[in-house]
Amino acid sequence: MKSYHEEWEPAYSPDLVIEEASRCLLCLDAPCSSSCPAGTDPAKFIRSVRFRNFKGAAETIRINNALGAVCARVCPTEKYCQLACSRTQIDRPIDIGRIQKYVTDFEDRIQMKVYHKEVSTGKRVAIIGAGPSGLQAAASLALKGHEVTIYESQEKAGGWLRYGIPEYRLPNEIVDKEIHRIEELGVKIVTNTNIDDNQLAKLLKEYDAVLLSTGSPTGRILPIFEKAKNVETAVHFLATVKEAKGNVEVPNKVLIIGGGDVAMDAATTLKALGAEDVVAVARETVARFPASKEEYQTSHEARVSIIDGFTPVDVKDNTVTFEHVSMQGKLEITADLILIACGQISSLESMKSIPQTRGEAETDGSLVKGFHNLFVAGDIVKGDKSVVYAVRTGKVAANDIDNYLKGGKKNGSSCNETIT
Repeated sequence: MKSYHEEWEPAYSPDLVIEEASRCLLCLDAPCSSSCPAGTDPAKFIRSVRFRNFKGAAETIRINNALGAVCARVCPTEKYCQLACSRTQIDRPIDIGRIQKYVTDFEDRIQMKVYHKEVSTGKRVAIIGAGPSGLQAAASLALKGHEVTIYESQEKAGGWLRYGIPEYRLPNEIVDKEIHRIEELGVKIVTNTNIDDNQLAKLLKEYDAVLLSTGSPTGRILPIFEKAKNVETAVHFLATVKEAKGNVEVPNKVLIIGGGDVAMDAATTLKALGAEDVVAVARETVARFPASKEEYQTSHEARVSIIDGFTPVDVKDNTVTFEHVSMQGKLEITADLILIACGQISSLESMKSIPQTRGEAETDGSLVKGFHNLFVAGDIVKGDKSVVYAVRTGKVAANDIDNYLKGGKKNGSSCNETIT
């Protein structure tokens, strides 16, 4: 089994990345670029790589995506750019994620400086939450000349990037470098600071605009497991492991309830840390499995047992009883530890001043309804909950805030605008 502490995806060599880029059909109206939620423009940076212009490729990625090195590692490209790739109709799509990873690693090795700030506007923006959407918005706004301060409840910035995604997929070293690049723009990050409704009201008066990007950091426990023993959320487990840098002991027999990316991350992490038997049971059938194909395949290769189509109906001690969702049949599994990966609780549920529906803010564009200078981004807005979509919402919110601060339109900006 591979180590938890090392990246599992192999990196391209210079020759191999050029060879892969040379497979690109150089589409005039490239579907891969129009399918990138963050507007990173894969067609342009792949073309640069094909002609050995690595610096140009790095500039394309970075001016469109402040978290380019992160997205290169964790974006479910099979749902977006690679799904749209014209090459798919011939043999297989261009491996866009690995090309982007090579380019951002190259950028880091030669210590490229891509960003150039505009003249200061004198406007001040507060961002609540230093996850991917907040970090992206901070970079975009700082480049526009605004003074940006991020307030983060955790000890360090990064959100789910730092406290959730396993080290073998996204090393914290990469997260640190991305954040450092944003701080170099003059962005101030204040950690260990919780913002409630009263403090939010103060920030709205103190700053010209406020962006709420607090996400959904807490795992949800199913009612039947609330009083059960040896149960914790997969979100908490992943955070504990990553904070301890993988130096934790895990039991030999673990049951995971859920079939999304968090469930697969937890399952693969357990195997990497030495758990003998890991079983993931999901309500969804394989045909509708919520996890990305890459996450599912990685878990399969790690020899995780994945059972689809069963939902938990009872738990006694360490034994969980499941029933099939569409056929007659029951299943009982006894485990030393039970991890629940069945969704997360929106941070908005504790903020009564924000109009919301099921933990998602009610908005006009990214502007919260009933407010003139409060905007939202990330998991607390309607849409996909992936990192790349968080980057998208951060860009849209930043453009809306910039337009608002300059006296223009307040919402409806495009995420395809560059962040410079």
